Amino acid sequence: MDILHNCRITQAKICFSPLGDISTRSQFGGYSIASDKIMFGLILDGELYLRGTRQSEHIYLRQGMNRLIYTKRGLPVTLNYYHVDERLWGDARTLLELARHAVDEARQETCDKAARPRLKDLPNIGQGIERLLWKAGIQDIDALRYHGAKSSYLKLRKIKKNLSVTVLLALEGALSGRHYAALPQGQRSELLDWFKHLSCR
Repeated sequence: MDILHNCRITQAKICFSPLGDISTRSQFGGYSIASDKIMFGLILDGELYLRGTRQSEHIYLRQGMNRLIYTKRGLPVTLNYYHVDERLWGDARTLLELARHAVDEARQETCDKAARPRLKDLPNIGQGIERLLWKAGIQDIDALRYHGAKSSYLKLRKIKKNLSVTVLLALEGALSGRHYAALPQGQRSELLDWFKHLSCR
């Protein structure tokens, strides 16, 4: 740990001590910061970023906090982490309130995730298909049900053109709660015909 990170971590631990047991660990080329094992911030290049959500973005932007942008494969990626500048470090009360909000949101998000099954918890859906669905804007099981197997498959094809018919069957099986090999013959045949027609376009 270099001096820059070490100083900022010490500063954060002192400032946020009212929030609980403050701990850090190596992550993303920097250090995560957590309260009672609930991660609520990052320290990168000696700078602190508080974790937020789309719903709370206005709270951080109102404070003039900029979102974290990093480069992935040469492209800029914006994350829901908000920079704590020197002005905020000088306003310990406001900074503590913002951090408390970040902890509360992170804790609620953790509880929500634990209570809500992920796409990969469905039959036939592994992490690879789950990630593709996320990229297609289908973030959860409710969204998959809303779009259905065919529409979801079409969205995936826009991202990865050479998807096999097995993925289509896997999506239908996931929605039916069964392995795709156990789909009723009529349902399977209808999907295969649809796929064949799609491939002929």
